[in-house]
Formats: sequence, structure tokens, C-alpha cells
Amino acid sequence: MNYMMTDNEVFKEGLAGVPAAKSRVSHVDGTDGILEYRGIRIEELAKSSSFIEVAYLLIWGKLPTQAEIEEFEYEIRTHRRIKYHIRDMMKCFPETGHPMDALQTSAAALGLFYARRALDDPKYIRAAVVRLLAKIPTMVAAFHMIREGNDPIQPNDKLDYASNFLYMLTEKEPDPFAAKVFDVCLTLHAEHTMNASTFSARVTASTLTDPYAVVASAVGTLAGPLHGGANEEVLNMLEEIGSVENVRPYVEKCLANKQRIMGFGHRVYKVKDPRAIILQDLAEQLFAKMGHDEYYEIAVELEKVVEEYVGQKGIYPNVDFYSGLVYRKLDIPADLFTPLFAIARVAGWLAHWKEQLSVNKIYRPTQIYVGDHNLSYVPMTERVVSVARNEDPNAII
Repeated sequence: MNYMMTDNEVFKEGLAGVPAAKSRVSHVDGTDGILEYRGIRIEELAKSSSFIEVAYLLIWGKLPTQAEIEEFEYEIRTHRRIKYHIRDMMKCFPETGHPMDALQTSAAALGLFYARRALDDPKYIRAAVVRLLAKIPTMVAAFHMIREGNDPIQPNDKLDYASNFLYMLTEKEPDPFAAKVFDVCLTLHAEHTMNASTFSARVTASTLTDPYAVVASAVGTLAGPLHGGANEEVLNMLEEIGSVENVRPYVEKCLANKQRIMGFGHRVYKVKDPRAIILQDLAEQLFAKMGHDEYYEIAVELEKVVEEYVGQKGIYPNVDFYSGLVYRKLDIPADLFTPLFAIARVAGWLAHWKEQLSVNKIYRPTQIYVGDHNLSYVPMTERVVSVARNEDPNAII
């Protein structure tokens, strides 16, 4: 059936390039490889700022004063613990479940305890921001410990945000340099314009539900391998390649079979992702201090060969390509890589949640209907079993 679009209808697969909101939160220039948070380049923030300061910048729209950041950090430190009901709920999760599924469930459960939707009350909004930033890392670490058969490790209020999370995974205070590297990783993942999970967050927010449901919906979207799950897949790919010598044959096989090479390409960037540049430098610093990683040489060669074959098409490493190597050196399990992404991206989701509330109109896109019309209802006794049932899942029988 042919469909004739009207003059007012525009259809693009995946809404590619279709503006969904006006935003002041972040900006990406994919041609020149620029990423800005509230107008400040990511390179400058990675060098000079901290994740909590960046979260404040994204959510409240300005860099904090000394008094403001001290108060914000204090609030987050004192709200890291989770209700024992949530902890006990996690103990009922299957040990084999993915941490992202556990996180989505746990984030949604927060709404049961803090469900009052006073979206016009600045105190409620502030409290929700603090709770989500403070408790999401605790929930990720808690599920990891529980699935290992251990009780969760309580947060250490003496430690900063990044150090405390690493502590909750091992009950050992991390090396300060390792904690700093992890903090920069959180900054790099904190926000990235209207990606799939942020769009999901804004759509959910537009219904005026509570912020815990907003974050839970975004976590569910982030979990997919085409979004946040890619960094976990990159390590699987490097393991499959196995050696530098196998890189070129692997790339040639993927290109011949039109298979995706994980960690490469981006819907926006047509040059190397600026976050990937920073992450590669962090990886090299980390390896120099804490020992080499055999996968790094494979990754460097893979970047070289992929650029040789498809660089002219604008396919270069994205943020996922080197982040997994950094997390691997920090002894973080591979299936926690995407939850780490979520810990950071909560800042961006909350920034967009606040922005959505300020100009809210519920999202209601249209569609282009391409189905049939004017079909008659067929009584049960007259229906014929379709021979091609397996070939046509929509067949009426």
C-alpha cells in the first residue's frame, strides 16, 4: 500500500536530526568534535572540575560558589544510604540478573518512598536531585555485593563521590589517582544532548510523573547495546580479536559481512569523539601508573585500521571505545560498565527533567499509518489457519 505524505508531514527513521526540544544544557558540534556543558568545553571541565561540580553546573545552570558546592556535597554525602526495604528487595533479585535491570527496578522503587509530586516546590526538586545523585551509586554497588553473596558495604562519608563508589565495591579506599580518573570518567559521561535515554527522560518527565520514574525510564533506555551497553561489548570484541595480528582480518571480515564494529561511529560526531580522546589519554596515564593492559595495543591498532578503511565516512572511536579499558584497569566488572554510565548520566537526565518542567508540554508525536483500512471482522468459525504462520507473525487466523 502506498502512502502519500502531506505537506506538513516529515518522516525520518529514528527521528534522526528532528529537534525535540530547545535546551541550554549541552551542545555538540559533530563536525569539529566539540562538546560543551552549559557553554564550557568538556576538555576544560575534565581538567579542572569534578563530577559533583559538573552535576551542579548541569542541573542548576551555573558553576557553584565555594559555599554552594560545599553545601551540595554535604547533602549528597549524608543521603547516600538506602532504605533497608530496598536492600532486602535486591536480595530477592536473581544473582544472574543484569545490574542495569536491578538498577532500573531499584530507581523506580525510590518513588515508593518519596512519591510526593510537588513539582512546583523547589525544596522537593532539590531533595529529589540530591537523593538520586546520592543513592544511585549505592544501589549499583549494593546489588553487586548481594549477587556475590555478601551484605552491601555502607557508604563512607569521609570519601568523595568517586572514591566512595570504588570503596563500596571492595571496602578498600582506592588509590587517589584511580579515584581521580574515575571522577573524570563520570564527568565525560554526565550529559550528551538529546540522546535516546535523555529523550526517554524528557518524554516521561512531560507527563509530570515523579523524577524517580523519569530516571528509571532513562535507565531502561540506556541499557540497550546500541546506547550505554556498547562499552561492555567493546571488551568482548577485543577479547575475540585476541592479538594485534588479528585486527586487520577481523575488520575486513566485519566490513565484508556488514557487521558493526563496536565502539566506532556516532549519530552526531563525524570525527573522533572528544570524550574518546580524553579517555585514551586517561587510559595511558592509568597504564603507566598501574601496569599495562594487553588489550590496549589491540585497541590502538583497531582504531588505526578502521580509520584506514572507513575513516573517510566519518567513522571514528566514540566514548565507549576506551572507557571499558579504563574501567577494566580499575578492576570494575564488565557488566557494571553501563551502570557506571547511568551513575554519571543521572546528572544530565535531572538537568533535562528540570528544564522540561520549566516549559512543559506533554510529548505527543504523530505517526504515518501504513496498515489496511475497512477490513471486515471474520467470525471464529470462518477463519482459516494461515499456512505461512511462521513467515507472517501478523497473519489473522
